[in-house]
Amino acid sequence: MTDSPTATSPARALILSGGWPGHQPHQFAVLIRAMLEDAGLEVTDATTLTVLEDADALRDYALIVPNWTMDKLTGEQSRNLRAAVEAGTGLGGFHGGMGDAFREDTDYQFMVGGQFASHPGNIRPYHVEMTALDHPVTRGLSGFEIESEQYYMHVDPSNTVLATTTFDGQILPWIAGTVMPVAWTRPYGQGRVFYSSVGHDPREFAHPTVAELHRRGLLWAAGSLV
Repeated sequence: MTDSPTATSPARALILSGGWPGHQPHQFAVLIRAMLEDAGLEVTDATTLTVLEDADALRDYALIVPNWTMDKLTGEQSRNLRAAVEAGTGLGGFHGGMGDAFREDTDYQFMVGGQFASHPGNIRPYHVEMTALDHPVTRGLSGFEIESEQYYMHVDPSNTVLATTTFDGQILPWIAGTVMPVAWTRPYGQGRVFYSSVGHDPREFAHPTVAELHRRGLLWAAGSLV
């Protein structure tokens, strides 16, 4: 006979790492794991999407982190992932690993609250401005400069926007002045969703504000930050 889980059992997180190798998913998985373990979560790494085929097991996680640029989900994998989040599992991630994952799956994109469309100029310096200063993810954090891919995204107007960036039009003049959400939260059923478009290269996490924004966002999605 095994003991049943107790209220003191650590929350569990699942990191899904794979897809397009240009976003260095396995290197990012090391950073994400360290963040979550330092906060007391028990972390499982998966490098195959077949883990999404066990619907019951997915609901045991407090947090699922998609770290998987592009590629495809089967219908079953997509339904199971969405059902777990709708039932209360958190979903959190960043850049292409979550915001440019499974491009053909519009149901997945609806859950995330946005989808990558372009990054004019590719890697370039830009400014990120915090906009929801009373949110637990951003409270006390200041805007910052970053050199990365400045994502132009199609976004859900129901998102709670935490941070934005403004395109200067140097690359595409017709988008000059466009204010684009960078980080947001949203509900999906009973689940919490967090996303940030920053995070093209693991070295970006050396920036203390970038690291703290993502750490808090993941913990908020997991229900460990109120």
